[in-house]
Amino acid sequence: MHSTLTYYNQNATQFYAGTITVDFTAHRQHFLSRLPHPATILDFGCGSGRDTKAFLDQGYQVEAMDGSAELCKLASEYTGIQVRHMLFQELSEVGRYHGIWACSSILHLPKAELSDVMRKMSAALKPNGIIYTSFKYGSFSGERNGRYFTDMTEETFAEFICDIDELLIEEQWITSDVRPGRGEEKWLNLILRKK
Repeated sequence: MHSTLTYYNQNATQFYAGTITVDFTAHRQHFLSRLPHPATILDFGCGSGRDTKAFLDQGYQVEAMDGSAELCKLASEYTGIQVRHMLFQELSEVGRYHGIWACSSILHLPKAELSDVMRKMSAALKPNGIIYTSFKYGSFSGERNGRYFTDMTEETFAEFICDIDELLIEEQWITSDVRPGRGEEKWLNLILRKK
């Protein structure tokens, strides 16, 4: 994980510029349609703060965190809220959020750590709360371009979540990368619900 955080700290400005204007409206609406309004949302690994800002603009209560100190600074400035600098493993809230938005974020954890973090995410949700998360589509695990990735397919994720009794897969779908010139990259999107 440290090489991944180093990557984001060193490339924060470039990453911010490349993701801040990406249109994620459809994904966000898909997630929000399952939440009460007003709901409390955690943007878990918020990156540029793009989605935090969109949720705030729609009247939701939003807390945001990221493991990269540099991205926290940029996201705090952009969103107007204090983005917490913390690691996924440090999540300790209990029963606090209606929804957790983990867009292209927890995929940076190795599977062994991912299980523990997903249990923490489940604990942080209110009863019946939901998680949106996404993984690059495939079977690769390891370092790619300076960052660690755990890729998933429907089969590997179903197998993985078997051990996490607290969460159910409510919906999953595959999309192409929405960034310009990267449409050939596929993503597995998931909505998980706390039992």
